[in-house]
Amino acid sequence: MRFTQSSLIVGELATGQELSIPVYRLPAQDLGAPKVFIQANVHGAEVQGNAVIFQLMKQLETMDVQGEVTLLPLANPLGINQKSGEFTLGRFDPITGVNWNREYLEHHCDIPAWYQQHSHLSDTELYHDFRLMLLAGCDAHLAQSWGVTTGKRLAVSLQKLAHQADIVIDLHTGPKSCKHLYCPEYDQHAASYFSIPYSLIMPNQFGGAMDEAAFCPWWQLVEYAASQGREMTVPVSAFTLELASQERIDMKDALVDAMGILAYLSHRGVVADKVEPVAMARYGCLLADYKKYHAPKGGLVEYLAAPGVLLKAGQPLANILRLDCYGTQEELTSVQLAQDCVPILHFASASVYQGTELYKMMTNIFEL
Repeated sequence: MRFTQSSLIVGELATGQELSIPVYRLPAQDLGAPKVFIQANVHGAEVQGNAVIFQLMKQLETMDVQGEVTLLPLANPLGINQKSGEFTLGRFDPITGVNWNREYLEHHCDIPAWYQQHSHLSDTELYHDFRLMLLAGCDAHLAQSWGVTTGKRLAVSLQKLAHQADIVIDLHTGPKSCKHLYCPEYDQHAASYFSIPYSLIMPNQFGGAMDEAAFCPWWQLVEYAASQGREMTVPVSAFTLELASQERIDMKDALVDAMGILAYLSHRGVVADKVEPVAMARYGCLLADYKKYHAPKGGLVEYLAAPGVLLKAGQPLANILRLDCYGTQEELTSVQLAQDCVPILHFASASVYQGTELYKMMTNIFEL
């Protein structure tokens, strides 16, 4: 089975050219199988997800694919082309300063009122009408008379594709990072299929990212239905996969992550082929226990704690070098933490302001 290719128009440049993104699709053989949407490279320097999509395409073309699959690499042409010297910027909209991955639409739907009007429907009919409501909300937002920002137009255009799917996977990377997964609490078991050792377990709170935009409305609907005595399952699964560090393409590693995604899609019946998950230790922590460590002073940083490696309390996290303080006790400051943790990522630059977010780390870790 071969992919079809189309283009998604997400905006226009000042010179009038359209901004378009390639979209690849495999049609469904079984209309009852889950639909999948996977995107990559919303942040300009986070390119490894494109390699994963390439490897997915190569594998899927040889497989028995039951559900519709939509793949969208190169999701943010503005961010991808946001270069400064040898570096790709592309994390923030240069016009507004907003993170490209915090622009998705929060649907301020009156869930109780909507549910009361539709509660007579079967679960299947209810899900169908709720999806139509979400899609209409995206259309209305894009069509509003006062217009929308460049970043919001891009994000909501992507969100419309995501709302048509039952499984949404957003591929990212960190600055200097190990692999980790953002997984909603209601779908925690799904983490055992991806080839990723660390998972952040997310609550039902919208923070502007794609995964939250995809699952939060459905989770809210199901929770309200439960309060009315109706038990339903959340019909949409959404994850963010962080595929190690930015500004990096590794085709062999991309195949590892593609096979992890396929193990999950096999489990969900999207592909009929049996793909087993990799046998590996997997650990999680609640998103509330995912902590940021900020530089206590400005200077030049030697990052000592490696991402993905347990750091015991009192072990050195980093050294901060201050050449302006040479010959004093301030010339080299060693930084430690008072509790065990696993550093997940650290700032890309060795030159930092006081208050820079040096590390993000998982605490209160449990085995999945």
